[in-house]
Amino acid sequence: MPEVEIDKIAISDETLRLWFIESNIKYQTRRARKHRRWRERKHHFGEMVQVDGSHHDWFEGRGPECVFMLYVDDATSRRYARFYEYEGTLPFMDSFKRYAKKYGLPHSIYIDKHSTYKSPKEPSIEDQLNNREPLTQVGRALEELGVDVIFADSAPAKGRVERNFKTFQDRLIKEMRLRKIKSIAQANTFLRHYLPGFDKRFGVEPIEKANLHRPLPDNIDLDAIICIKEDHPLRNDFTVAHKKKLYQILDRTNAKKVTVEERINGRMLIIYKGKALKYREITQRPKKKEKKPKYLFTMVKKERYRPPRSHPYKSFKRSPYSHINSYPQKEKGGQKEKGLLLTKP
Repeated sequence: MPEVEIDKIAISDETLRLWFIESNIKYQTRRARKHRRWRERKHHFGEMVQVDGSHHDWFEGRGPECVFMLYVDDATSRRYARFYEYEGTLPFMDSFKRYAKKYGLPHSIYIDKHSTYKSPKEPSIEDQLNNREPLTQVGRALEELGVDVIFADSAPAKGRVERNFKTFQDRLIKEMRLRKIKSIAQANTFLRHYLPGFDKRFGVEPIEKANLHRPLPDNIDLDAIICIKEDHPLRNDFTVAHKKKLYQILDRTNAKKVTVEERINGRMLIIYKGKALKYREITQRPKKKEKKPKYLFTMVKKERYRPPRSHPYKSFKRSPYSHINSYPQKEKGGQKEKGLLLTKP
């Protein structure tokens, strides 16, 4: 406190603050907290599901660090979760596929603006004409399934799922420590028995009894929707380039473009008009032929010749009086020319 160091007078912060107010003196104050309005829970089970991933040392050093993917229903706080090695497109697709098979398709999901879910790319001309934003693979799959995506502007906006992370980082870690769980597979098996009991104790009854989860149609192929899809041109030699690899199409087709699908289970399909084409990977590409030179002889740049010190040119010196008449004038053809006069010493 400067008043103690200089004037030897001890004054509390509150007294000094009140003096400043009485004297109308401005002083530094705390930044006002941003006002956030309380949001009411949704009324129906499946109306909105909050989804997020938590990076944490869940096994306390007994196993690898991993991500806890958590689904929390906004109306009932019912939870679904799985452990994955990382947070990305395929882990989200796998967890959402399992969630949809268990409960059905929710009306909407509430997620953050992670690059996995919201594309950072600028809208293309086609996107601008259709008045839409560029979609990630996750956004495209959810759009095909008819699930609305709501992006959260901040972490507190997903307060329900964020508070659950704090709870699980305390309770779940201790439960897995007692059972000496040290791998992702063991943890996922344990969650099947742990989460129902947890929901029974801490779940909430919805305001409305109706369930807004849509059941999966019998003829739907989830693997063909919940996957990574990329369109590629088919070359004249019936080859397709995908992720720096080359694939030879074995079926006859008139396609100009084909769709490469990377499934969750690791399979890769090349599709044209709903039909999977036969293909094989080209592991060794043909070597390019060396181009023959256009000319019979090639031009070689010669190095500049530098005479040695013993060369007569090195011993040639100017006259000490050359500056007097260094440029004598010569008459030639009625014109005067200047020439450099060099004399030997």
